[in-house]
Amino acid sequence: MKTTQKFETLKELPSWSWPEDAGRTLLEVLEDRNAPEREIAAELAGDTVVIDDGVALALLSLVENPEEPEELRGIAAIALGPVLELCDWTDDEDSFEQPPLSKQVFSAVTTGLRKMYEGETVPKIVRRRALEASIRAPQAWHKKAVRTVYQNGDSEWKLTAVFCMEYIKGFPKEILESLDSEDDEVHCHAVYAAGNWKLGAAWDHVKKLALDEKADRDLRLAAIEAVASIDPENACLVLEPLTDDEDEDIADTASEALAMTGAEDEFF
Repeated sequence: MKTTQKFETLKELPSWSWPEDAGRTLLEVLEDRNAPEREIAAELAGDTVVIDDGVALALLSLVENPEEPEELRGIAAIALGPVLELCDWTDDEDSFEQPPLSKQVFSAVTTGLRKMYEGETVPKIVRRRALEASIRAPQAWHKKAVRTVYQNGDSEWKLTAVFCMEYIKGFPKEILESLDSEDDEVHCHAVYAAGNWKLGAAWDHVKKLALDEKADRDLRLAAIEAVASIDPENACLVLEPLTDDEDEDIADTASEALAMTGAEDEFF
């Protein structure tokens, strides 16, 4: 079967059903500069089912190559984020699962992404995506970087900064400020960050949002998740009525959030 046919098959299947040669197929598409769907291939290549040292280095090569399209470079950077989060080495030699990347490749990727973020001549979209991907494996330099881009007055960089605050601790003031943003994307990431860091000061805002039927749907879903993290005890009273919502996604998200509180059995 030709690479094009194999690639079309991958797009139609869930990743857990991909054939063993899926990684090779994606690499062939990524390496073909005439292939029309390299951006889709880059997105798929970040799936933890296929990513390994070879795929990660191929994605990093795209990110670092100034001759590649900016959008493709940005997508390739973001695709590296999830695997970085999985690379947590310990001294436990009996660990059931080994990280998907070797230490050498992990270091190459994190170093490369930092260089892209810090590169003054690198396109903004690539710099933003490099920072957004790299914070999935937090390092000492990230806190200063996130604070800098949050304060620089650029709306796109502010969105990147608030996204990063979901992963980097130490920004309660900025998260609370961003809950009042008129930008729905910034607002949504601030809600996720408030939930992740269990910011009690965000409780009233997030609770109101979770119950607001007129709120942006993505914002509301984020708030439903966040209430369970911020105040599990009081979240039950917010979440239980939502488990019967006519919107299936609202109901499912509320049920999952309620289960997180450990109180699901009290209602079912």
